[in-house]
Amino acid sequence: MKIVSLNLWGGMLHEPLMRYLATVDADVLCLQEVARAPGARHDWLTYRDGSIELQQRAHLFDEIAAVLPAHDGIFCPTARGMLEDGGEPCWQEFGIATFVRKDIPIIGQALDFIHGSFSANGFGAHPRPRNAHGIRIFDHHTGAPITVVQLHGLRDPAGKQDTPARERQTEALICLIKRIWHTGEPLVVCGDFNVLPDSATFAALGRLGLSDLVTGRGFSDTRTSHYRKDGRFADYMLVTPNVRVNTFEVVAEPEVSDHCPLVLDTA
Repeated sequence: MKIVSLNLWGGMLHEPLMRYLATVDADVLCLQEVARAPGARHDWLTYRDGSIELQQRAHLFDEIAAVLPAHDGIFCPTARGMLEDGGEPCWQEFGIATFVRKDIPIIGQALDFIHGSFSANGFGAHPRPRNAHGIRIFDHHTGAPITVVQLHGLRDPAGKQDTPARERQTEALICLIKRIWHTGEPLVVCGDFNVLPDSATFAALGRLGLSDLVTGRGFSDTRTSHYRKDGRFADYMLVTPNVRVNTFEVVAEPEVSDHCPLVLDTA
């Protein structure tokens, strides 16, 4: 089974991103920074947050679904905010999405907020709401279930260091994992955690038997050349010992976002 985790950067690198998603041949795709604006008139929207200005794909979730016709997609928004659509205001929903190949049964599911709650009338102040989505699926190759949980961790403008909010976020994540995961079965937890490798988050998840493949396999960077700040870690993929890792890769090329895809292939 191939599992991909990737923060899409709102589709900023749209063409290479679509090519990558269409050809990576993943069974499960855990995607962060996914947007959808059903009322948009144009393909690109302008997002502004203080001095930050970014171009965002208006129909990103639907475009991904179109290049993944063999998958079922689940969109999990955290907030609805106002962007600019050709000079006019336009509501956009923002969150995470999980795509699962249609021949893989989803036999359990959990979705909840791990920081804050849904914001319907604006994205709000940082740190903004964040959620996590878990699926328990049946792997026909192994003849057994496996649980995959993804998240997009809260962003704090002060940095990626541990904070009380991040501690509470970890506690909420563990509660969600325990709601869906059957102890003793294989478990994968992945996403853009927005924390550093020495975060207490990993010790807490370690008590579930999880260990990180990014740092554990010697990777020193999960960001691309489009990210020009210090602190090159953000994305992680953790597994329990009974996940049989065939290969694991932090994909540096092609660049499809300001984050690198994490690709796990299980035996």
